[in-house]
Amino acid sequence: MADLIARKQRRTLAITATVLGICTLGLLAACASLAGGKSGNANVPQPARPVDLDRYAGRWYEFARYENSFEKGCESVTAEYAKRSDGLISVTNRCHDGGVDGPPRVSEGRAKIVPESANAKLKVSFFGPFYLGNYWVLDHADDYSWSIVGEPSGRYLWILTRVEQPASALRDQLINRVAALGYDISMLRKTQH
Repeated sequence: MADLIARKQRRTLAITATVLGICTLGLLAACASLAGGKSGNANVPQPARPVDLDRYAGRWYEFARYENSFEKGCESVTAEYAKRSDGLISVTNRCHDGGVDGPPRVSEGRAKIVPESANAKLKVSFFGPFYLGNYWVLDHADDYSWSIVGEPSGRYLWILTRVEQPASALRDQLINRVAALGYDISMLRKTQH
């Protein structure tokens, strides 16, 4: 009887180790795929100023971005942020796949504030309990009418505004600000709305 129990325990342990190994490989593959792509800024700056989350909350329209695999083909991109009762921030990204009239695509996630970052750095999760994504508010308008978002690798960049079609002067100002932050503006892809 003891031999039977020992064999069952070894088999259970082997199955558990195999499942953990597969999960670990999957997680490493996911991290590697997120890390791919060309960096548009080898020296990403720290966020320029603190973020008031109450003022940052709400809907943002993507004016431009660095192209990335998870937004491939997306137009009419919006991001909605809201404070949650558990201290996290809800994140809802929406776009139209293949063009402004294409079918909608929605991704829902959550973010947590990185301690001692003056609310300017968040860790984002769209995949269960794993907070893999970095979200840095590199700069924003005093009135929170625009925001420039990046992350430490320089591979991802978003320029967000509170209106679908920012005025020409604001568009130029934002592109100049991105260049001043050290980003390659030739990599910017303007979003259609």
